[in-house]
Amino acid sequence: MTPKIRVGVIFGGRSGEHEVSLASARSVMGAIDTDKYEIVPIGITKEGRWIASGDPMKALEAGDAGASQPAALLGDPSRRGLMRLDDTERAVEATHLAELDVIFPVLHGPYGEDGTVQGLLELAGIPYVGAGVTGSAVGMDKAIFKDVMRAHGLPIVDSLVFKRKEWDADPERVMERIEERLGYPVFTKPVNLGSSVGISKCHDRAGLAAGLAEAARYDRKLLIEAAVPAAREIEVSVLGNDDPIASVPGEILPSREFYSYEAKYLDTGEDASDLLIPAPISPEQTELARDLAIRAYKAIDCAGMARADFLLSGETGELYVNELNTLPGFTVISMYPKLWEATGVPYPELIDRLIGYAIERYDDKSRSETSYQPGGSDQ
Repeated sequence: MTPKIRVGVIFGGRSGEHEVSLASARSVMGAIDTDKYEIVPIGITKEGRWIASGDPMKALEAGDAGASQPAALLGDPSRRGLMRLDDTERAVEATHLAELDVIFPVLHGPYGEDGTVQGLLELAGIPYVGAGVTGSAVGMDKAIFKDVMRAHGLPIVDSLVFKRKEWDADPERVMERIEERLGYPVFTKPVNLGSSVGISKCHDRAGLAAGLAEAARYDRKLLIEAAVPAAREIEVSVLGNDDPIASVPGEILPSREFYSYEAKYLDTGEDASDLLIPAPISPEQTELARDLAIRAYKAIDCAGMARADFLLSGETGELYVNELNTLPGFTVISMYPKLWEATGVPYPELIDRLIGYAIERYDDKSRSETSYQPGGSDQ
């Protein structure tokens, strides 16, 4: 019998998207093919403590990880196992978690989607699902992401970036610059966060002051974007490594003025946001969205998966690249897997493909030599 592939599923984390991560991880672990894979649940508390004993999901949901054995992953490729910490705080290899074949990081936001965990997994020499350090970091930082899109000639909305210290030091000057450059309405966002946490739509100076203060709660960098007239929210899922493919586009009909955290996760029943799959847009707009999604994906050296978010002007028909989410929401009702379902890739198969892409990428990177001799291989 072929041994099962041991998959470490990491969830939780030190992020405002902690609860969203738990929901995604529950779906992944509930749908993964247990005839082929052995699941090793790995939770990270809001304080950053790793736990793997008992039921990490239950412990994080209850907010009580005190009784769980703390765990750690060493940046040592010769020991690809999850470690537990004993009572003297020494690292001891847990025999039942002796080795992890691949990691599925179901993490959203800082300390999970931004290249930090990916860097640890690179050091540990373990294949992992999703983008590498560079793609993850650029996808997470909305300001740098826009710079890369601009450099590649991809359409983006006009925006400004300020440091939190600038806002603290002289809020009047910051707001004047925004009004002179962008006018109203504008969106204020923390640069390094997702799930619409800390995002506000501002119609006047009072709203702008409140929006900037809210964004400053979550990040040291603040992004201010011009609002697209009569904007429609279009999303495309991307899958693959060097030769990615794009799903059919979908459209979000938010339950509120924009697709806020409340509209995404709290509004239910008749008040819930609606998803239209495929998006009711022209064939030309459909092909453009899919093409831009793949171009943006390649521009940041993404891998595995990403969800490309676009803004479509209801007045001009122009399509703007808004964000690329390298670890998008992954519940069975999230847009990323739903778009693939509509494109012909069901949820369990999607998980299987992502694990395969993780191993493929790891094998390709393993071909690179790590020592150098002058004169080259022919000498």
